[in-house]
Amino acid sequence: MTEGSLQKRPSHAKLYSLIGLMILLWSLNFVIAKVALREFPPLLLSGLRTTLAALFILPVYAWKRRTDRDTWTREDVPMLVLLGVFGVALNQVFFVAGLSRTSVGHSALMIGVTPMIVLLIAALAGQERITWKKALGMAVAIGGVAVLNLSPSKSAGATIGGDILILLSCVTFALFTVLGKGVSKRHSSITVNTFAYSGGAIALFPVTFIYVRGFHLAGLSAAAWLALVYMAAFPSVLCYLIYYYALTHIPASRVSAFSYIQPLLAMLLAVPLLGEHITSALALGGTFILAGVFLTERG
Repeated sequence: MTEGSLQKRPSHAKLYSLIGLMILLWSLNFVIAKVALREFPPLLLSGLRTTLAALFILPVYAWKRRTDRDTWTREDVPMLVLLGVFGVALNQVFFVAGLSRTSVGHSALMIGVTPMIVLLIAALAGQERITWKKALGMAVAIGGVAVLNLSPSKSAGATIGGDILILLSCVTFALFTVLGKGVSKRHSSITVNTFAYSGGAIALFPVTFIYVRGFHLAGLSAAAWLALVYMAAFPSVLCYLIYYYALTHIPASRVSAFSYIQPLLAMLLAVPLLGEHITSALALGGTFILAGVFLTERG
């Protein structure tokens, strides 16, 4: 029995309020990132966000080590840092670069196919088996992606190149998930994420340093700085703490079910906050994608 299981179980109201907050913060991240990209170059935004996230999570890791007996050795470091390169550094570069070239609606739906990509990579690694139901779900989701990008009524500002970059961010996060399966059994989520963000910050440091030297940071508005801090503190750190806290009290399948709300909420938030429009292609493609991911996860 873990220390967490000995603690008093939170009320349903508290637990689901925290999960709701997590989904809201993750959904807002798409909109906030768009605001930050009005003034930050994508690569600089990725580097600064990762560096700040590492600085924010380090005190949490230090505090948690006082109660957790999660120890790591030198042999663990290469894999933990490698996870940071895929799960944070490359993931953030592709996500931010993709978001700068596509709409919030498209990017949120592309991120929604991450569980399907995780399944594909896990199957290639021999960790999962693809049934005919899962294959059907994948086909439906791929059809939704095609509708998004091939329809004449696709969202303004959305490009195939941007969507491909978002999909690449999903691939890197899927690699992080599959490669980290063994590591996550030996180490807590706080340890894995601390090494991931720290390793990601180190990997992106040369790019961040080059961009900082040639960029006029003093000319940034307060909105841009607040957007950067938001991206580093809330979706990158706080949401993951809520996620893993929720996992200690309710099944993972129930927590993951809330993820279907995120693309829908992100699209709805982008309408009043960014002036984006929900086109027929976005609605139809989104329906196919979410239905396909649902079938894949339940197959």
